[in-house]
Amino acid sequence: MPPRIRRTLIVLAFVAAAAAAFWWFTRPQPAAVVVHEIDRGKVEASIANTRAGTVEACLRTKLSTIVGGRIEVLNVKEGDRVRKGQLLMRLWNDDQQAQSALAQTQVATARQRVAEACAQAANAAREAERQAALRDKGFVSPSREESARTEADARRAGCEAARADVTQFLARVAATRVELGRTVLYAPFDGIVAKIVGEIGEYSTPSPPGVPTPPAIDLIDDSCLYVEAPMDEIDAPKIRPGQPVRISLDALPGRSFPGRVKRVAPYITAVEKQARTVDIEATFDDPAAPGRLLVGYSADVEVILEARENVVRVPTSALLEGGRVLVAGKDGTLAERRIRTGLSNWEFTEALAGLDAGERVVTSLERTGVKAGAAYTLEEKPQGR
Repeated sequence: MPPRIRRTLIVLAFVAAAAAAFWWFTRPQPAAVVVHEIDRGKVEASIANTRAGTVEACLRTKLSTIVGGRIEVLNVKEGDRVRKGQLLMRLWNDDQQAQSALAQTQVATARQRVAEACAQAANAAREAERQAALRDKGFVSPSREESARTEADARRAGCEAARADVTQFLARVAATRVELGRTVLYAPFDGIVAKIVGEIGEYSTPSPPGVPTPPAIDLIDDSCLYVEAPMDEIDAPKIRPGQPVRISLDALPGRSFPGRVKRVAPYITAVEKQARTVDIEATFDDPAAPGRLLVGYSADVEVILEARENVVRVPTSALLEGGRVLVAGKDGTLAERRIRTGLSNWEFTEALAGLDAGERVVTSLERTGVKAGAAYTLEEKPQGR
């Protein structure tokens, strides 16, 4: 072979090798994807709260005395369980107790006067009857009999006046009791003392209208709890009392508890101009299932609108806009497919047509290079997931 031709062949071989190396190092790499195998199961149409809900007590009252004063008696401390009617706190009220004692003494005195006046009235009535009998027999003059009857009427009026005094003083006793009631706090129901503002000797101030003064005692009945959660105003027409819900709690991750919608607020709450919600209340089907809950726990409520069993379902995270999915084909490439969907929630969507059980769809759509026609490799899922 002539040297010139040999040199040409060598150059061509080097060019071909360089081109092959360039193609090898710059060729498109298969996209690593996470796939989900389509199966059959349960799909629910549901809606969830827009912001975190809160565990609330069915009974909760923030107690304050009607009048202000110095705390003299504080029979409880935070965390104590109390019974209905138990004395919780009393302000200094010696002056009112003195007024009450005076009023009770006046009642006793008035009752004594009633006994005296009414006894005199009875005696005067009997004397009037005697004088009337004597007048009939001609032993006394008519004027004497008339005088005795007038005396009897006067004594009877004095008896009635004494009884009226008793009624008046009893009303005064009731009034002093009302005044005393303004300085004491009794438990209106069985519960637990959540918060106390003030100590013995300190001045307790009631909360005037429109002024958010902290209450003296915050009392909670933690035997009955529910969850209050805000739902988007768009979803409000779909929610009705009695619908099933799933309740999840941040304090108990990975668990959910069945419940029911108890109440839907009849008005819209406007937190901001663009955030309008409707508060709903949901109760647990089994109040004992979550264990001991604390009032104020954050919670989420998922309202189940409809459910279907044993349907072909696709992960909602695998859906592209327009009801499209990427199917991992057996030839090692991704293919786009349009499906017809039914019920849907944040986890699964019902596939009415376009997919069969056993096919695999891509759920890692956000990764670079994941598109129709691209080659793919399967990414191993971490253990325990």
